[in-house]
Amino acid sequence: MKRILAFNGSPRQNGNTSHLLKKFLNGANEHTQYTEQIETHNLNIEFCRGCLRCNLLGRCSVQGDRWPEISQKISEADVLVFASPIYFHHVTAQLKKLLDRFRSFIRVELTESGLNHIPHKVWNKDFVLLLSMGSSDDADALPVIDLFHFLTSTLGEQNNLHVVKATRLAVSNQIVKSVEELEKIYPKLNLPAEFSQQDYANNQDILEQCYQLGWELARTSQRYGR
Repeated sequence: MKRILAFNGSPRQNGNTSHLLKKFLNGANEHTQYTEQIETHNLNIEFCRGCLRCNLLGRCSVQGDRWPEISQKISEADVLVFASPIYFHHVTAQLKKLLDRFRSFIRVELTESGLNHIPHKVWNKDFVLLLSMGSSDDADALPVIDLFHFLTSTLGEQNNLHVVKATRLAVSNQIVKSVEELEKIYPKLNLPAEFSQQDYANNQDILEQCYQLGWELARTSQRYGR
């Protein structure tokens, strides 16, 4: 069975991001018993210090936190899921702190023209981004997606990135609100109430996309072929 490790980067419990992740895991649980969700807002890990000792050790040298345990789980997972709201065109600080520790999976070499990034071990995993944002324009998520394109390609050419973007979610739990509820809150957000019908349909479609993606990736993961 496929092992799926999910990180919830939202500091809000049961918010829009959590609903996206819940749907994904509901789909995944149809095919695997090995799913785990980690809340990054209360995860005991230190910040990356940029000491570069991982270049020599092949692992992070920071001690006294949960990173050795978490990094082992990351290495063993077939599917890595990162769920986050978009804060100022990027993931939350809680999730970014975790992503910075991925530096320990990669050796960096300085060259005349820049840096070479070489993984200590080449991965073959599925990466999933589940992003919620208040903006109506999903281009606000491009800096995050660019980072993950770099991360997945650096860690192995066989890695695959899947992205689900949910837009115009300015209120907590908005993605699961009914048409009537949206009609009431949209004027407060300076949005036309007539958007509510289409946005409700879009929200339902996004939740279904999350479910279907979890279902599919748990059924066939890249490590074992498709």
